[in-house]
Amino acid sequence: MKALVAQELSGPAGLSYTDVPDPAGNGQVVIDVRAAGVCFPDLLLLRGEYQLRLDPPFVPGMEVAGTVRSAPAGSSLTVGQRVSAFTMLGGYAEQVAVDPGSVVPTPPDVDDAAAAALLGNYYTMYFALQRRAALRAGETVLVLGSGGGVGTAAVQIAKGLGARVVAMVHRPSAVDFVESLGADVVLPLTDGWLDAVKEHTGGRGVDVVVDPIGGSAFDDAVRALATEGRLLVIGFAAGGIPTVKVNRLLLRNVSVVGVGWGEFVRRTPSAQAEVGAGLAELVAQGLRPPEPVRFPLSNGAEALQKLADGAINGKLVLET
Repeated sequence: MKALVAQELSGPAGLSYTDVPDPAGNGQVVIDVRAAGVCFPDLLLLRGEYQLRLDPPFVPGMEVAGTVRSAPAGSSLTVGQRVSAFTMLGGYAEQVAVDPGSVVPTPPDVDDAAAAALLGNYYTMYFALQRRAALRAGETVLVLGSGGGVGTAAVQIAKGLGARVVAMVHRPSAVDFVESLGADVVLPLTDGWLDAVKEHTGGRGVDVVVDPIGGSAFDDAVRALATEGRLLVIGFAAGGIPTVKVNRLLLRNVSVVGVGWGEFVRRTPSAQAEVGAGLAELVAQGLRPPEPVRFPLSNGAEALQKLADGAINGKLVLET
């Protein structure tokens, strides 16, 4: 079968579209991949900057959707069934083998690219907002970097849970896209953005900040919190890992909350079904990811370079 293989830790340039052995199965579900989601940790993995560091060669890809090729007895899955799955690795391929517990049926009215898009980012943000932030209807959520995959999911899920959303964008070209997600206010993430947020919240600040960026925006994100506000640390797309002076948290009665969905589900496997059920309710109510940006798997290196260059709005998906 064909796969995108990381031959060296040099970012997307280190990917090679080549032949690899078919997966054996051995008690796992083998999926014929139709769509593989691309997420920012994939880029970090390809640069050797992720917390999980792998020596090449390896096949990246954490999110897939497709059909069951084979399944172990007792798994309740059937050959030909449409499914999606968290793979952690191996998703950028024509086939992948995953544990049965990581596989969920794909809703009949959701295509494979959208199903792949609903995995990592949407599970992460439902877990972040519903469980870690305990978001309540009527609260205000500030989303930094709202034009990316995590930001897109954050805006849609926050709205689905009844929040008011203030969305920040780096690129002027992303404004219309973010407005189409349902954000109540879209503001540029430029110098002075904190004053603009305070203006749009009547000086009060926001109840929850979604921060997938880190870096220099972090300090102002803490200042943007209202009393009893919660800042969700999702990642560090800006490259820098910020620090916080904890006296600020004490004096202002605010919290900084870590969100590590992959590690949480690894330690608490039942959480995947719990979060999946909650997300399924929002899907049943009409939540759909925006149309993903689609590239053929064979052009995966080019696609990931566009993501690294900030040229992708929303979710990037590789199709076989």
